[in-house]
Amino acid sequence: MSIGLVMSRALLGIDAPAVRIEVFLSGGLPSFSVSGMAETAVRESKDRVRGALISSGFRFPQERITVSLAPADMPKTGGRFDLAIALGILVASRHLAQAGLDSVECYGELALNGEVRQVHGLLTAAIKARAADRSMLVPTGSAAEAAFTHPAVHPVSTLLEATAFLDGRHSIEPYSLPATPIPAPPLEDLRTVRGQARPKRALEIAAAGEHNLLLTGPPGTGKSILARCLPGLLPDLDPVAALEAVAIESLLGNPPSASTWRRRPFRAPHHTASAPALVGGGAGPQPGEISRAHNGVLFLDELPEFNRHALEVLREPLETGSINIARANAQLKFPARFQLVAAMNPCPCGFYGDPGNDCRCSGDRVAAYLARISGPLLDRMDLVVTVDRPPASAFRGRPSAESSACVGRRVRAARERALNRQGHVNGRIPGASMEASCPLPESAWRLLEEAADKLQLSARGLHRTTRVARTIADLDAASDIAPAHVAEALTFRGHGR
Repeated sequence: MSIGLVMSRALLGIDAPAVRIEVFLSGGLPSFSVSGMAETAVRESKDRVRGALISSGFRFPQERITVSLAPADMPKTGGRFDLAIALGILVASRHLAQAGLDSVECYGELALNGEVRQVHGLLTAAIKARAADRSMLVPTGSAAEAAFTHPAVHPVSTLLEATAFLDGRHSIEPYSLPATPIPAPPLEDLRTVRGQARPKRALEIAAAGEHNLLLTGPPGTGKSILARCLPGLLPDLDPVAALEAVAIESLLGNPPSASTWRRRPFRAPHHTASAPALVGGGAGPQPGEISRAHNGVLFLDELPEFNRHALEVLREPLETGSINIARANAQLKFPARFQLVAAMNPCPCGFYGDPGNDCRCSGDRVAAYLARISGPLLDRMDLVVTVDRPPASAFRGRPSAESSACVGRRVRAARERALNRQGHVNGRIPGASMEASCPLPESAWRLLEEAADKLQLSARGLHRTTRVARTIADLDAASDIAPAHVAEALTFRGHGR
């Protein structure tokens, strides 16, 4: 009887809990069993491991092989444990010394010819492995992803190469990321948008305070391009927040890029996206668009065309910053703190209220179109602005508007004031901290109370208006919120809530 021990990590949401792989060889009829809540792909590893070992020239043990993936009550998925199981069998059968595996974590799917194939989701595993002071043995195709956060990642392309490295017969240098990364693609610049002074002001306020924004107006007025200019106004993420964002992409097989990993995500799903596509799900739950927009922007173009149920599921993560997905064998929590930007036409034909075109929609059709967006979701939009058709004269000559870099400097300065005052942007001020973070003078309170009664603002709408006023004051470098700041914030509560 003999035992081999190898360390690896599972993929559980964005977490990478440690998995202890124990291989036990004992007498009895030859068999191969895998235990520990292993799903189909993991249980099928025994066929891949057997083929890889024989193809690599090793004798496959003609004994009873028991593989335990501990802890036993945690689900294990995918082929990421193949290499670790094969190495455990070699240790248990005395082909490999246990000492070489004591401080190493192993990952990789095995081909029948012994090749080690790429697996995804190694970024979080690399963070945890580094914290545990263990090096990593990974497929060559996954080395760049793991090396992004771990300095001791050893890439291997075959099972034989892995065994030669572990028993000291072959040296593999840790993977090094390229010194000169691929240049990042340029972002949309605000100067490309002609006219539209008021929507640009709303965009600046939204960027400075991380407020939700709704753009409404006829087709062709620039709503979509305005929304796509928002990432160019936002500061880069700090390393911790950036790693949270790229870890989610890692789960989906998208390794981080050295040139863009600190950029804020910008996700723009099509309006045919289902609720699971937006919030995540599936048999093996995967993050949805709201999680892929974590610490960034979620842009919903043609908002009323989205399925109403799909829109309603956004309400909770907009408040909590996370989404919980429950399945029979697991409950996963994905981060989903995003800034919502949406665009819509005022009616089905798009020309309601447009002085240059006649609207062909009846009153009932317009009402039914607008009713596709619920009041509670609309109440969560901090800024609502109409994007009118600019005059033809705006397109003549060279652009005279400010660039995204110029506006971005004001945005960063306003954000720094908020961070120095309360530790987070104004859009995230909790209700319990409103009085401390957003004190209003008596004159501003009177103005806000009168407007709240006239516009029938909800308690949420009142708080969101106050947060927007605080952001406008920060953009003006004002220490206190003045009535003028409240007045401007109220002009953006265009939906009357």
